[in-house]
Order: sequence, then C-alpha cells, then structure tokens
Amino acid sequence: MRVVASQQWTLELTEEIAAAETVLFVDCSVAAQPGAVVVVDVQASAKSEKIDTHQQGASELLGLARDLYGSLPRAAVLLTVGAGSLELGEEFSAAVKAALPDACAKMEETAERLLADAR
Repeated sequence: MRVVASQQWTLELTEEIAAAETVLFVDCSVAAQPGAVVVVDVQASAKSEKIDTHQQGASELLGLARDLYGSLPRAAVLLTVGAGSLELGEEFSAAVKAALPDACAKMEETAERLLADAR
C-alpha cells in the first residue's frame, strides 16, 4: 500500500495510477451534505480533448492513465466527505469533525476490501 497526499489531483498522478493495482481516492466535496461520507466505485472517463492542468477528477485521472500509459488499476474507489465550505480556516466544521470517525472507518474497510480482492 502506498499513500500519496496531494492538495490537488494533477496530471503528475497519472503515472502512479496507471501502475497501481487498485486506487482509493479520498476527497471532500461541497456538492455533498456537510459531514456525509460516501464511497463509490469510479470508472475511467471517456477520452477527452480538454485537459485541465491544475486539477482533475478521479474518473478523469483514470481516463488519462489509460490514454497515456495504456493501463488502468483493477479497481478504483472514491471516498468523499461532504465539506459544506472550502473557505480558509484553521479547523474543520462541526459536521466534518463529527464525520471523521465514520470516514476513517469506511476508509479502513474499503482499503481492507480492496487488498483482500487483490489476493
């Protein structure tokens, strides 16, 4: 297992994604309810002519790994925590703080499932 922390998902991650057997993306989202924890499978996006050099989504990174390196992980999963706000601050919101134990548990369960499926 390898952990890669990145403030933004950029094109540089595609080589590692292409070489990985499985990928667990972890992110926050203002589109989800604050504190909501969601785990979904991710599929590679269709080939796109437009590439954002500053930030990609999970499916776009998978599609780029396929297109640039001819390889995809066997499985890819996205764990999202609803953020509510992305304003600068020193602490998480109360809703996010309350969701952290559930998010950590789901991340551990998902990682264990992905590792077990790889065996």
